[in-house]
Amino acid sequence: MTSPDVPPLPPSLADAVNGFTRHLAAQKGHSAHTRRAYRADVTGLLRHAMRHGTTELGAVDLGVLRSWLGTQADRGLSRATLARRSAAARAFLRWAHREGLIVSDPSVRLANPRVARTLPTVLSEDAAARLLDTARRQVDEAEPGGRAVALRVWAAAELLYGSGVRVGELVACDVRDVDVGERLLRVLGKGGKERVVPFGVPAARAVTAWLAGGRPDLDRADSPPALFLGDRGGRWGQRQARESVHRLAAAAGVDDVAPHALRHSAATHLLAGGSDLRSVQEVLGHADLGTTQRYTHVDAERLQQVFRQAFPRA
Repeated sequence: MTSPDVPPLPPSLADAVNGFTRHLAAQKGHSAHTRRAYRADVTGLLRHAMRHGTTELGAVDLGVLRSWLGTQADRGLSRATLARRSAAARAFLRWAHREGLIVSDPSVRLANPRVARTLPTVLSEDAAARLLDTARRQVDEAEPGGRAVALRVWAAAELLYGSGVRVGELVACDVRDVDVGERLLRVLGKGGKERVVPFGVPAARAVTAWLAGGRPDLDRADSPPALFLGDRGGRWGQRQARESVHRLAAAAGVDDVAPHALRHSAATHLLAGGSDLRSVQEVLGHADLGTTQRYTHVDAERLQQVFRQAFPRA
């Protein structure tokens, strides 16, 4: 039953939301997670408009947009969340205008919420090495029944750090997507864009061990061709991968990190080692070079810390 505070959308608005969702899948190639988030945001905007007497899509104007975002800001939502919801509203209204559902797009005059730029969490090179050494040691110390799981964690951690891929990209890979001999991994990134990323000798060693002595133990007759299998033979999930990295960080005695921090760490260490921004952008699959440039800020901050600690006239 629908709450009085959450009115159902009339058919015309519901049809518009459904059409926009199909557009995100067919034309934009957005992931199911992104489509759900955008759909929820747009539905929230339209329900806000209905509470203020607007039941036609063409009546959603700049005032409605500002009121909707202002209400959420008053609830204490972060600027990052407000920016995402603003982006969803813009995308929806831009699509509706192109489709002829509205005469003009009111979001063109909507100011962008300013998002605080925060530096990504990264491990030092020593901490990253300690994390991966711990993963390798856990393989050596594992009981026979737990060796496959230990090999999976070692191979996944080495690839997350060694290639800089996203955890979602990693668990979506199939066996055919990895070339251990050439040390290359093919992944499907955001927007359905495919890229091939290199990885190093340590990651190749871990993946070889996993494919030879870990994955076969978890393989079932109905298992998918996934590079990483879960304990029951299905495709290993993102949540399980994240939990494994958290447990590995605790065992290694380093700062608690998620898989994405290994990606951040890889990018920072590549730049610190002399890689150029364009190359790192290609490896990470960033559409915007400005996203990659964040990692130069991380390295600069670390340099400033060392300077202040070591230089007598800092």
